[in-house]
Parts: sequence; structure tokens; C-alpha cells
Amino acid sequence: MSYTTINPASGERLREFSVWNAAELNAALADVAAVTPRWAATDVNERCRLLRRAAEVLHARRDELAALITLEMGKLASEARAEVEKCALACHYYAEHAAAFVADEVIASDAARSFVAYQPLGTVLAVMPWNFPLWQVFRFAAPTLAAGNTGLLKHASNVPQCALAIESVFQEAGFPSGVFRTLMISAAQVEGVIADARVQAVTLTGSEPAGRKVAAAAGAHLKKSVLELGGSDSFIVLEDADLESAVRVAVQSRFLNAGQSCIAAKRFIAVDAIADAFAARFNAAVEKLQPGDPAQAQTTLAPMARGDLRDELHQQVQTSLARGAVKLCGGEPLPGPGFYYAATLLDHVVPGMPAYDEELFGPVAAIIRARDEQDAVRIANASRFGLGGSVWTRDVARGERLARLVQVGACFVNGLVKSDPRLPFGGVKASGYGRELSQHGLREFVNAKTVWVG
Repeated sequence: MSYTTINPASGERLREFSVWNAAELNAALADVAAVTPRWAATDVNERCRLLRRAAEVLHARRDELAALITLEMGKLASEARAEVEKCALACHYYAEHAAAFVADEVIASDAARSFVAYQPLGTVLAVMPWNFPLWQVFRFAAPTLAAGNTGLLKHASNVPQCALAIESVFQEAGFPSGVFRTLMISAAQVEGVIADARVQAVTLTGSEPAGRKVAAAAGAHLKKSVLELGGSDSFIVLEDADLESAVRVAVQSRFLNAGQSCIAAKRFIAVDAIADAFAARFNAAVEKLQPGDPAQAQTTLAPMARGDLRDELHQQVQTSLARGAVKLCGGEPLPGPGFYYAATLLDHVVPGMPAYDEELFGPVAAIIRARDEQDAVRIANASRFGLGGSVWTRDVARGERLARLVQVGACFVNGLVKSDPRLPFGGVKASGYGRELSQHGLREFVNAKTVWVG
């Protein structure tokens, strides 16, 4: 068994890495276990100094790391550079704020003095996806390491070079050996790592089936877990929306990263009064997207990461069309090398179609028509997912009122749904549980210990 790098733009197999055997895995776990107590005892200001240094390394290596992202999973070069910069931003954020986040919290009680001490749990395993191969990891690693935990990474099998490069960033920044390790293991080996006594917690970003397996394993061994799973985000367009802004962000949100994002808008819920106008404008903008080499600046539609993912997406589109969806554009794989799929817009999507009921992880947008705002919120909440959503209206108070009603972990009014180190990120329902980023994310993997002094 091996990890394989395949260029999504050409289909070419580039490099292979052997999966570790049991002895190699045990050696890595022992390496991390040896440094874990010392890292937990390291002053938080020193941990933050090293995080600042990691941000500097990311800035210095931005173009190199971005090229690796584009090579392994096909992201547009401009998006890949932005991803590396966002990782540096997260490191800077926690370098500035972690000391305050883990400071003792004094609480008045019947004691002479009582407080909550926020102490690291130990070693946290991260099982991470390929779609944002650096950001997803640093989103976990920056707060986890800042809190005094050590980190293990089991990355997706199609981005092995990114996985190894992340470990090298922490090494170059001067983190002690073993504080962060990349595990070159298979999915079948993950449960054994979760069960290992040297691991105290696990976080996963990925599919719903993978999340269920990790949650079950963590629960069986009484380990803390955080899950960020799939999403089918709603994008509610009301009759008083600024359609020009809504369409511009709709295209960006749906087709960023070739549509391969958990928090991409996927269900565009337009009220009847403006549905035709929105669909026409949206279609005109989608048809302008240009597929091509993701390393070239003129390309605006990247390939999908793998051929099997493209095949699955096409089946969902074909089934939706067979059940009555109306194709406005796209709807088919593009000929030639690589894993390209045409930018696709489906209209008149209704329950019973994959485009309505399932997550479409690729460059396909679905328009769902609603009678009014109440019906739009009903449709938004009908999904089993609950990661993100947005509301578009010129009436900000109305937008905020409806945002409170949408059952998701984050709802944006007149804006692109995105993660931000300053704000908690995560979902509800089948989109997972727990939070990443902000103070909330850092405190997911600490022991909130009560200390009572009489």
C-alpha cells in the first residue's frame, strides 16, 4: 500500500510513498510521547514565539508550498497562495492571543480563592482531508500546539507531499522534535492510533461516514473528539437583495476550489419574486468560468482532485436531471486529460433529487425556488447538514433575524461564508460537533480544571 501523488490537471502519477508498518508507527508515537510532558510544561509565551516563527516560515515558503498544493490537489495557484497566507494568519492570531485564552479564570465561590486552570490534554490526532491540505491542518495545529498539546497528523492519501511539508514547517520554525508529527499511515490504522494510550483526543475534518467511524472509535475509548463534516450550505436570496452582489459572491462561494469545500454555498434558495432574474444572472456568470491549467493566472475553474470524485458528482447530476431538474449550463465531464468537470447550474431542484438532498462536492450549483422568506428558511433547515449558510437582503435587520433562524454553525448576512481565526467554526446536525478556531477552538482540547482553595 502506498500514498500516491497524481496531478489532477493531467492525471499523471508523480510520486509514491510507502505506508508505514506497525514498528514505524510505534516509533513515531514513542517520539511524540517522549516530548509531550516537556511541551506541556513549556511556558506559553515560548510556545507563542515558535508559532510566530512558523508564520514567518510560511510566508517565506509561500510560493513553494502553494505550488505543492496545486500539484497534488489541483487548486488554482492564486487560491493556493491565499491558503498558505491564511495558515500564517492563524499562527499569528494564536501567537497573540493564546496566553490570554489559557490564563487562569478566577470565579467567585465559597472558597477563599477559586479558579479554572486551562491545561493541555496531551496528544491530539488530526485526521484531515485533501481539499485545503494546509489550512485544515493549521486550523487544528495552531491552537492545539499553543495550548500545550502535541499533534499527530494523518493526512489524506492523495496529498502526501503536503503532509510532509507541514511537518517540515514546524521543524524549520524550531519546535522541539516530536511536538508535531506526520503519520504516513492508512485509514485502516487510524482506529489503532485512537485506541493507543499515548493519544488523548482526535479531531477529524472529512466526510460523514468517516466522521461516524472516528466518533465511534473515540467513544469506545473515552477520548475527546471534534468533527467537522460535510455541508450543503444554503444561500437565501430574498426579493430585496442586491442581485449584482449576490451573484458575484454566489459564483465565488460555489466554484472556489472547484466547488470542493464543505462550506461552499450549494443550495441557492431564491424567492419566487426574483428567482428568474437571479437564475439568469447566475447562469451568465457561471458560463464565463474558464477551465484550464490551475497554475496559469487566466484559469478560473480548476480540475477536481480525483477521477472517482468526478464520476460520483456526474452521477448525482445525471440522476437529478432524470428526476426533473433543468440544466442551465454544464452537466458533464470535460474531454481531455485531467479531472475537469464543466461548471454546472441546475434550476428547479426539488426534494428527491441528489442536488437537493445530498452534498454535491464539485462545481455544481442548485437553484431551489421558495415562495417567500418563511418558505426559504424552511427549505434551508430541511437539510440534514448544518455547517454554514447565508442570507441576502438589503434590510440588515431582516437578515439578522433570519440568520438566527437558520440551523447552522455559522450564518452570514450579505457575505461569503468563510472560516476566520477570530470566530468559532463548526457545525450542527450531520455536519459534526465541537468548534475550531477562536478561543472556543483552543479550549476544545484542554482540561478546564477547577481549583478550590479554602
